[in-house]
Amino acid sequence: MSATNALRLVDVSKTFGDADTAVRALDGISLSLGTGSFTAVMGPSGSGKSTLLQCAAGLEQPDSGFIEVDGAPMAVGSEAKLTKFRRDRIGFVFQQYNLLPMLTVVENTTLPLTLAGRRVDTARARAILTQVGLGDRLDHRPDQLSGGQRQRVAIVRALVTEPPVVFADEPTGALDTRSARDVLHLLRRAVDDHGRSVVMVTHDPVAASYADSVVFLADGRLAGELRAPTADAVAERLAHLADTVSAGV
Repeated sequence: MSATNALRLVDVSKTFGDADTAVRALDGISLSLGTGSFTAVMGPSGSGKSTLLQCAAGLEQPDSGFIEVDGAPMAVGSEAKLTKFRRDRIGFVFQQYNLLPMLTVVENTTLPLTLAGRRVDTARARAILTQVGLGDRLDHRPDQLSGGQRQRVAIVRALVTEPPVVFADEPTGALDTRSARDVLHLLRRAVDDHGRSVVMVTHDPVAASYADSVVFLADGRLAGELRAPTADAVAERLAHLADTVSAGV
């Protein structure tokens, strides 16, 4: 039976720096996101949205608080335990793709399976890549692909281990409008057709409009939520957030 929440954070805090230079990136964040949901995380620059994603995905350790992914507490202790936890439950999509330049599209896609010691089904990987329009690029290397094609490879790679939760950090930030739309459709399908939960940091109201809801951050704290977002509604909310932060309210 699937967990009620894809992601749960309880009173999570994270500070960078020491003494006079300390910056409180997250300030007691508590948040629950449902299984099979697509959530966008937005906020002004320095609001803590990328830090939230990094901590939720186990790439950064919070200073305090509790994190649960797909009903399981985030592994603590050894890096080996944390790595296994991420491989079992989490997929991650980076803005700059993070593909290995010496590997082909198929090899990059199946790499997480190889690293996890799981059976590599190359035929299945090739079939999925073909479904997302990369059938004629399977044996190409990343430098032979466009930005949009690279990001589609990165998303398929994140999905190939069938993780319950996929985190995406500005996945359309380096793409043109058409490529961004293709990537967002792919993330939307991961939720609608395959039951994945997607948590995406973005600065783009149009990208956020593909999500089921938008969670807003300001100064490391939650600053509201918008359900069934439209691009115009998101842009308006962001403008008010920026005004509030700049006014020091």
